[in-house]
Amino acid sequence: MSKQSQLEQIIRPAVEAAGFEFWGLEYLSQGKHSILRVFIEHENGISVDDCAEVSHQVSGVLDVEDPINGYYNLEISSPGMDRPLFTEQQFAQYVGEDAELRLSVPINGRRKFKGTIKQVDNGIISLVVDGESHDINVQQVEKAQLIAKY
Repeated sequence: MSKQSQLEQIIRPAVEAAGFEFWGLEYLSQGKHSILRVFIEHENGISVDDCAEVSHQVSGVLDVEDPINGYYNLEISSPGMDRPLFTEQQFAQYVGEDAELRLSVPINGRRKFKGTIKQVDNGIISLVVDGESHDINVQQVEKAQLIAKY
């Protein structure tokens, strides 16, 4: 099981018990400067107090489970306008929107894609980049986020 999956299994129930949707997480292992960033969502939006409440809940669970060796900073955040995308369902929610994707394995020598999410079906994201469609397996996506339109 990956570190991401292990952390999600520990953190998701704490976030949901606090009444929020677990959107996803990023774990950046950087020695003493490691960061665990947890994204939460709610139909009424996310306030600073919401982040503090979830931080308290998640910190308690992490102190008991102790899944991360050494020092790290815990950050709780709303996904925001340029929200990260983690799951097939999240990609499907944003069909028609522009996104940036970085893949774990290159496709035709390319790891970075920036385009419009055309369709999501059976774990495959169809992304239109400069008029050309690329089919990308969700499992190959290392990092993805929407491109906010300001």
